Amino acid sequence: MTSGGIRIKAWAAAACALFSSAVWANPQPGQLNMTRGVSEWSPEPYFLNNVALGVCVVIGVLVFGAMFIAMFRFRKSRGAVAEKWSHNTMLEVVWTTIPVIILIVLAWMATGGLVSFADTTGSQMTVKVTGYQWKWRYDYVDYQGKAIDKVGFMSKLDEQSNDTRQLRSGLDPHAVKVGDENTYLLNVDKPLVVPVDTKIRFVITAGDVIHSWWVPALGWKIDAIPGIVNAAWTNIKVPGTYRGQCAELCGQDHGFMPIVVKAVSKAEFAQWLAQQEAAGKAPPATPATPASPAPASTAAAPATAQAAPVATTSGKRG
Repeated sequence: MTSGGIRIKAWAAAACALFSSAVWANPQPGQLNMTRGVSEWSPEPYFLNNVALGVCVVIGVLVFGAMFIAMFRFRKSRGAVAEKWSHNTMLEVVWTTIPVIILIVLAWMATGGLVSFADTTGSQMTVKVTGYQWKWRYDYVDYQGKAIDKVGFMSKLDEQSNDTRQLRSGLDPHAVKVGDENTYLLNVDKPLVVPVDTKIRFVITAGDVIHSWWVPALGWKIDAIPGIVNAAWTNIKVPGTYRGQCAELCGQDHGFMPIVVKAVSKAEFAQWLAQQEAAGKAPPATPATPASPAPASTAAAPATAQAAPVATTSGKRG
């Protein structure tokens, strides 16, 4: 292969890595736009993104259209002569006022979305999320007004993906699947299990460096910062398994700390939670230490000594 071909492939790989990173957390074939999401709030950023994109497209068409018309229709080779005026007050007022109005409208819409996103009041469940290098810890705090006792666990990259990612493993990343879904670097050993149709409050922090908890299907991502607790909420409407990743560069294994949220029905979640609470309260099993068998002569001696007095006493009374 020529050096030019190598450079082209390198640039193509770099472009794919740069422009496809936004959908790595939940890749879909042919995905170009943001995901619509499955939560109560996720349509908000999807809608705002489409509005902003539409505004940018219209502005781009007008600006570049005017520029190309000016370059080709009024070019010097066609005999065009430049005007001598320096500015036009009315035109400057118009092209200053319109962008300001557009920005005010976009800011008003975005502020409304952020205010609703920040309002965690009325939550029916609280989950604490803590980021570590390079895994997540989930602690269930309360559910339906009742405190949850000792239900929490670490969630890390699943063993199949971890074995495959090792240098010179010889394993095929495309063979890492759950059903028909390729889950290479997107699956964990223990997913976060939550109920649907429940307003869930997340309190998010970190134990070492800055991480970012991001599940695109929920419609948001929140930084996990040591010493600071950030809050967010979601209300998942559709049962299923939703995948995400850490979205903040946090060290050498940043790309290997995925997030998996498993949304189930309320009845199924109540059953799962009861099992987890029972397992947390159960005392740790201690293996019994087998007793050493006593020597035969030592065991026989006390038995003989005890038998003699009993026989003598019974004989006197008779």
